[in-house]
Amino acid sequence: MSHIVGKSAYKSLEERLNRFPQGAPPSKVLYDILAILFSEKEAELVAQLPIKPFTLKKAASIWKISEKDAKNILDTLASRAILLDTVHKGVQTYILPPPMAGFIEFSMMRTRGDIDQKLLGELLYQYMNVEEDFIKDLFYSSETKLGRVFVNEDALEKTRETQNTMSSNTLDNLVQVLDYEKASHIIETSDHMGISMCYCRHKMQHVGKACDAPMDICMTFGNVANSLINNGYARRVDKIEGMDLLQQAYDSNLVQCGENVREGVTFICNCCGCCCEALVAAKKFGMMHPVETTNFLPKINHETCINCGKCLKVCPVNAIKKIEGEYVVQEELCLGCGVCGRACPKSSILLMPRETRVITPINSVHRSVLMAIEKGMLQELIFDNKALFSHRAMAAILGAILKLSPVHKIMASKQMKSVYLEKLLKNY
Repeated sequence: MSHIVGKSAYKSLEERLNRFPQGAPPSKVLYDILAILFSEKEAELVAQLPIKPFTLKKAASIWKISEKDAKNILDTLASRAILLDTVHKGVQTYILPPPMAGFIEFSMMRTRGDIDQKLLGELLYQYMNVEEDFIKDLFYSSETKLGRVFVNEDALEKTRETQNTMSSNTLDNLVQVLDYEKASHIIETSDHMGISMCYCRHKMQHVGKACDAPMDICMTFGNVANSLINNGYARRVDKIEGMDLLQQAYDSNLVQCGENVREGVTFICNCCGCCCEALVAAKKFGMMHPVETTNFLPKINHETCINCGKCLKVCPVNAIKKIEGEYVVQEELCLGCGVCGRACPKSSILLMPRETRVITPINSVHRSVLMAIEKGMLQELIFDNKALFSHRAMAAILGAILKLSPVHKIMASKQMKSVYLEKLLKNY
């Protein structure tokens, strides 16, 4: 690859990024992006970091420098949202997040003067929206998805109200939603919540393609939010303002796409169909869903439908078509967000349960293990030679493996080629 000549530090950094399930396929544009975000020396140092959380002491040991010097470097990187700095049981820890959802997004989540954001936006547009390797790897390289859609709760409420006017035997399945399927639950139960500029629309703004949807509405939670808040990349909000912002997103017909886990959700993006990479990919690649769907599908009641076409206009992935004078939901394309149901003036669109329930990973470790197995990368996740694996981290990953389906356990065992792991799996 001739374009890598003279960029050995960035090549090492690219290889480090691609040791994690959510990587970044190499291209000339990627190296140009990394050169804006990292100095050559920073790229060299970050390329040596573990893929799991690490301490100041660990970084100093890896870099063979004093802890004082290591802290200055780590805090500088955290101040630019390249690293996330958190406190676990009183101990400061750091982690290099993946490119997406991670430091690439963070780089555009506020207006900055320390880098050329217009150039960066143009490069990101080329890498994300013109070249296809990154998007295909991010959204389609594993069965388990990085993100999932949260159902529109206003649409659910309209469905419930409509159901209440029907006789008990009119509908076989009454709508039910679990707490983790609701964005409001994530907002109300999170210890920290931050609001930032929407990365997607900010990027599109720099190439003249942004829509007029709300810009300052990107939501982060928990330790990720706290790190971004402390370093000026997010604004701390309370639960009341968080719920107000969620309602603003509903009013703007935005789709809530968040982390594909049941516990410890760290982000919820409020996405439009014209700027969001996931929704653009959904329209581009059709039934190959880039994010996990909800457990619901919209059903149109043609007896009360007035053919106003509002559902077609607001659908973010073009899953509604007009066929022979009637509006029809193409279920294989539908994400189940419910935006169409909320927009229907006659409550003619009901959200009904899918025939097969979607299974959501328990937490980020569970999801990462599933993605690593499906991409043939489990050994990278477990045998990270820079981390000298801690008992706590090993227990978390093995615990996730033991909860997998039999097929995934077999795949894990084959990838590891470990007598220890094979015997362990047989006992569960």
